[in-house]
Amino acid sequence: MEKSVFKLIGRYQYSSEAIIFKGKLESEGIPVFIRDNNTIDTYPLYSNAVGGVKLFVNNDDFIKANEILSQVSEYSLDEMNQLVHCPKCDYKQVKMTTSIKDTKNLLAFIFSILFVLMPFYSKHKYRCSKCKFEFN
Repeated sequence: MEKSVFKLIGRYQYSSEAIIFKGKLESEGIPVFIRDNNTIDTYPLYSNAVGGVKLFVNNDDFIKANEILSQVSEYSLDEMNQLVHCPKCDYKQVKMTTSIKDTKNLLAFIFSILFVLMPFYSKHKYRCSKCKFEFN
């Protein structure tokens, strides 16, 4: 049996996320192959069903690609390229999230589900990974 030439390096919910990481790897000289991006771009709700947009690299480049991607922070950065910190507990692992806590967000969410659309209005907030505090 033949050995696989490509290895999965990452899965992303939307193709826009995958394209960012693809660009980062290609800027470092690593060829990247994307799979299932057209399916998800056509109908984004299929993302979970097909396992997201998948990035593949050659087996020979896998270790180098992992090192490059590990340098990219998964947490939010401010304008000075520093990690955003939680105002409540001062923890520096904060992610941007969307919230459906007010009437306008709830109505937009229900409308988008009824008409099978992507949500056209959402409020973005930061959320602390440690204390779960949400802030603007």
